[in-house]
Amino acid sequence: MGDNNSQKAPKASWFAGLKAEFDKIIWPDKKSLTRQTAAVVAVSVILGLIIAVLDVIIKYGVDILVNL
Repeated sequence: MGDNNSQKAPKASWFAGLKAEFDKIIWPDKKSLTRQTAAVVAVSVILGLIIAVLDVIIKYGVDILVNL
């Protein structure tokens, strides 16, 4: 199937390969990063509020059922 190379790559080539891969990363520009961060924060706050509201509704619903 595949060739099993029992020799380990020297550390220098591993770091060189790591640097080569790191150089391929395309970093987002500041405007794009700001917009994406704002979107993540907004969605997190909205979901947090939805969960809090549902929690309060369920809590009162269970309290009503328990007190019957």
